Amino acid sequence: MNRRFHARKVMGILLMVIIGILAFGSIVMLLWNALMPEIFNLRQITFWQALGLLLLAKILFSGFRGGSRAFGSRWKRDSLREGWANMTPEQQEKFRQEWGRRCRKPFPPEPDSTEPKS
Repeated sequence: MNRRFHARKVMGILLMVIIGILAFGSIVMLLWNALMPEIFNLRQITFWQALGLLLLAKILFSGFRGGSRAFGSRWKRDSLREGWANMTPEQQEKFRQEWGRRCRKPFPPEPDSTEPKS
């Protein structure tokens, strides 16, 4: 019984992945063909070219790692919070000062407009 459930679950996931690939490829193809030829005077593309564009965008913009890297992993955030909570107030202030020094602006501050220029 358990084996049958897992086989159905795997088949369901596989079916959803195939439907998702077909849907995203079709959407990219339809949007490209509706917009790009008229706006930029480009040729229309086929479904397979649309899938190629999706794959190229995936490679260029996110690589092949799983999950979102935009905000870091939950484990990383939790470990950073834990590390900060374990610091003494003096260590926290030293940390702030060090990162303030490292992240300062590369240009000197603007002179006051009230001061006469020499």
